[in-house]
Amino acid sequence: MKTTYKLLILISCIFVSASCNKDDDNSSTPTTVDYQPELKNISQLVITATYLNLNNEAGDLVTAVSNLKNNPSTITLEAARQAWRETRLPWEQSEAFLFGPVEQQGIDPSIDSWPVNVTDLQNVLAGTGNLTKTYIDGLDGTLKGFHTIEFLLWGTNSNKQIGDFTNREFEYLVGCTESLQGATLQLYNAWQANGQNFEQILYDANSSNPYYPSQKASLQEVVNGMIAICNEVANGKLFEPFSQQDITLEESRFSVNSKQDFADNIRSVENLYLGTFNSGGNGKGISTIIASKNANLDAQIKAKITSSINAIMAIQGTFTSAITNDPQGVQNAIDEVSELQTLLQQNVLTTIINL
Repeated sequence: MKTTYKLLILISCIFVSASCNKDDDNSSTPTTVDYQPELKNISQLVITATYLNLNNEAGDLVTAVSNLKNNPSTITLEAARQAWRETRLPWEQSEAFLFGPVEQQGIDPSIDSWPVNVTDLQNVLAGTGNLTKTYIDGLDGTLKGFHTIEFLLWGTNSNKQIGDFTNREFEYLVGCTESLQGATLQLYNAWQANGQNFEQILYDANSSNPYYPSQKASLQEVVNGMIAICNEVANGKLFEPFSQQDITLEESRFSVNSKQDFADNIRSVENLYLGTFNSGGNGKGISTIIASKNANLDAQIKAKITSSINAIMAIQGTFTSAITNDPQGVQNAIDEVSELQTLLQQNVLTTIINL
């Protein structure tokens, strides 16, 4: 595209050479800005890198749960719980980009269905069937994935002891974590270059691309993902259990990991915006584009991301207790994330649409 514009400028100057000089250069041909560097970094070093980390952690979770089954103790139980938390983190930091294969291939329900269908789970555990990965793969999402594993590890009241586990529960945990890791591997393979290479589909936007006919379309997909998770955190994960004073609506309450989940959701927005993940990424993200158009808006978005995360983590005690004991803290978090959503929707998305 840049080459075409240079050729047009050259031809124009040849035909009107008499006026192509310093004294008479009042017209200019608009240049096309190439946003592939930002898209490539976001796609490869943020999104695919997050899914690689998720899959690696899920493999460690399988190892930890297998060790718990084979050597049940308070130590191996806490190790399995910590492995769950560490696997949960990259998943929650992926929720700003729940588009592409995770949606198209129906992978999300196998990883993160909520709530757990405790009644059906207990029926399965009371049976005599072989609780293998293959069997669990075929079950409904509410009987597998993160929250089923969480429920089995912590119990309804977050105080499950090692002596409370049955052999069937250990078997189910192993099969369920293997099923989870199968889903995370499927997701990683869908994005990575040596797999189905969706990362290239996102960054190599052009008229023949079946999903993104332009770079603007790819960028809009990314920003809309950021908006969607802000909406889910503010109006779903925070507001629903708070407004209804119903802890059963609180996600990740068995593990008491809710606030960490919510903060990591906003960190997923931050990762896309800044173009970084952990120590990776080259810093080319949505921020690079917004800063080139409106430096004040860029600074405002960065500050609001930080204040949103801080407000979530500042909620007093557990989120379970906070919905009744710290209503102001919960409301502050809702307000901060809602304001971030508004800025992204009204200012950032508008800027991208008008590129």
